Amino acid sequence: MKYRPQIEIGTGKPQFAGIYTFMHLPHVQTLENVDYAVIGVPFDTGVSYAVGARFGPSAIRTMSQRIMPISRHHQINTSDYLSGIDYGDLKVYPAYIEQSYTIIEEQLKPVFEAGIVPILLGGDHSISLPHLRAAAAAHGPVCLVHFDSHSDTGRSDTPERMWSHGAVFSYAVDEGLLDAEHSIQMGMRGTAYRAGNLDEARKMGFEVMTTDDVRAISIPELCEKVKQRVGDRPVFLTFDIDFLDPVYAPGTGTPEVGGFTTYEAQQMLRGLAGINFIGFDLVEVLPDRDSSSVTALNAANIAFEFVSLLAVRRRLEGASGIQEEAPAL
Repeated sequence: MKYRPQIEIGTGKPQFAGIYTFMHLPHVQTLENVDYAVIGVPFDTGVSYAVGARFGPSAIRTMSQRIMPISRHHQINTSDYLSGIDYGDLKVYPAYIEQSYTIIEEQLKPVFEAGIVPILLGGDHSISLPHLRAAAAAHGPVCLVHFDSHSDTGRSDTPERMWSHGAVFSYAVDEGLLDAEHSIQMGMRGTAYRAGNLDEARKMGFEVMTTDDVRAISIPELCEKVKQRVGDRPVFLTFDIDFLDPVYAPGTGTPEVGGFTTYEAQQMLRGLAGINFIGFDLVEVLPDRDSSSVTALNAANIAFEFVSLLAVRRRLEGASGIQEEAPAL
């Protein structure tokens, strides 16, 4: 059986009714006949400033209710090519970061082993480390495509601070989870404690593009650069919502001014169609700092772009699910 977004139009059931799953996807915990699974990770013990991203998955699901399965940009009905579910939230241990890493990895390994692409809704950015551990167990070292205002490649000499959201990718490199020579980070900006802090990430092998670097070229040029960097290797895409300017994402714990619009982010993601994505996460949505819910709304729509990228890849490969008549665009 294929699990599809259930957009019930004309049935008398409004979009705001029922239990809020992502895009009205069925909430089932099955690993059979599934191409992608949206999974919440309500964990924010790794933050260095403001807490509250543990409520991000719930907020994103709530604001996803009006998202339908058709991408006008790609001219594709994602449910014609993909079977998707909302898998619910993973078990975590608040305040116990290493124990949470262990159980997050354990819960994700069967997802990867089943050939399912996880789309994680965070949660703070530290959840990417156990996500990458599970991904690398299935695929070997993966390429990183990283949208963020911070490189998250810091280090600490204090053991209890090693696993913060600001150090996740340096330790991922140390553990051999990432192919840094074919990875790219985009959007870095803001003030720093010391000059040249991004040089450390470059020494690890990452290509690092500041916001100024990104704006110096066109979006199609940026997307081509990313594609050339990763080739057809397995790719893990992570999107920190503070990649967006605080005007578009006030609900985050470490906002940096001078960022990107939602439209620009959509165009950047859409331009990556064809890449071999094996996992996604979207992190750092902190709904308590945004009474308008615009941050969660933008995050939900960014997550839909992830689904669209998977559908386009499947279409390019010439495979499809059970065909159904698609609504008119």
